Amino acid sequence: MSNIIEDFYYGNVETQNYTPEFGNELKKKLGALTALEKQLSDRLTGEEKDLFLKYTDKYIEFTSRSLADAFVSGFRFGAKFTHDTFI
Repeated sequence: MSNIIEDFYYGNVETQNYTPEFGNELKKKLGALTALEKQLSDRLTGEEKDLFLKYTDKYIEFTSRSLADAFVSGFRFGAKFTHDTFI
């Protein structure tokens, strides 16, 4: 019998299943974002470029933490939903 918790621990559970269409859409958006970032970075110099790079670093940190919080929140909601289903 499979144990979802053990499977999750060992990395045998895929937590983000994307449809190929959605994956392709994300790749296109990431490509456009990367191109714009490069264009802007190439045009900036000195302190402006340093400020822009600091901004992008902080934005990445914020986004990473925000996504982690959303995952935890969703996981907790799912656990509550399951609990209510069986209680």
